[in-house]
Amino acid sequence: MLAGMLPARAADMHKMDDRLTSAAEVIQEIMATPDKGIPEGILEKARCVVVVPHYKKGAFVIGAQYGQGVATCRTARGWSAPVFVKLEGGSFGWQIGGQSTDLVLIATNENGLESALKSKVKLGADASAAAGPVGRNAEASTDVAMNAEFLTYSRAKGLFAGLDLSGTALYENKDDMDAEYGNTDFDRILHGGTPVPANAQAFVHTVARYFVSAREH
Repeated sequence: MLAGMLPARAADMHKMDDRLTSAAEVIQEIMATPDKGIPEGILEKARCVVVVPHYKKGAFVIGAQYGQGVATCRTARGWSAPVFVKLEGGSFGWQIGGQSTDLVLIATNENGLESALKSKVKLGADASAAAGPVGRNAEASTDVAMNAEFLTYSRAKGLFAGLDLSGTALYENKDDMDAEYGNTDFDRILHGGTPVPANAQAFVHTVARYFVSAREH
């Protein structure tokens, strides 16, 4: 039995490594064109960042969407080690043919993500969410958007835009958390109480590179 479990665990860790790598790439590619990326005001005020690469429509149930991602939060010592999350919800009208989309969610207060992970929170119902403004000079809409607990974005076929994710459920990916950290609590991780694992350093450093830069200007 143990011999059979080891290859399965190795396969799970490989998928988690790929997810962390893909999440770092999503942030890098979005911020490579700042005039069409996340506004500086949001980069500066963001408390947590969630990235769900390759969010898919119809992945397991017709008309439904499902994705797995990673999240990190700002701490007094920089950005935290990542926690693993899941996102699922109803289909969006503009997605057809099983299209895969990269999603980015930005929590605008310290407790937003932690509260969401403690239960299966639905965005727009249990936690307020708004389509995030896009572009370097989007300050006018940035102030309005910061009233939401989560700002939501999507990227498909090179187009990066705010997206309404109302009705989508966000929750902890317990299996991946156990595989990565053992029994470490996600609250402890998000508050910086756990060192960043080697496989997550590229993702955390990428978030730190862009989501701290506005404070350095």
